[in-house]
Amino acid sequence: MLSKVYRTEVSLEEYLAYTTEQTEKVKLMEYAAKFDGDIRKGIAAMAEDIRNKS
Repeated sequence: MLSKVYRTEVSLEEYLAYTTEQTEKVKLMEYAAKFDGDIRKGIAAMAEDIRNKS
């Protein structure tokens, strides 16, 4: 028997856009609210903050 395991790695922005983690979704909505509800700008800002904290 042969089996293979594949893993898809996505960018931080893609992860934030599709996460189902409730705490992350709430935080993302807070970021988006800073940009009049613009989710794209909220994702960009949140990703930048996460990268700068690392």
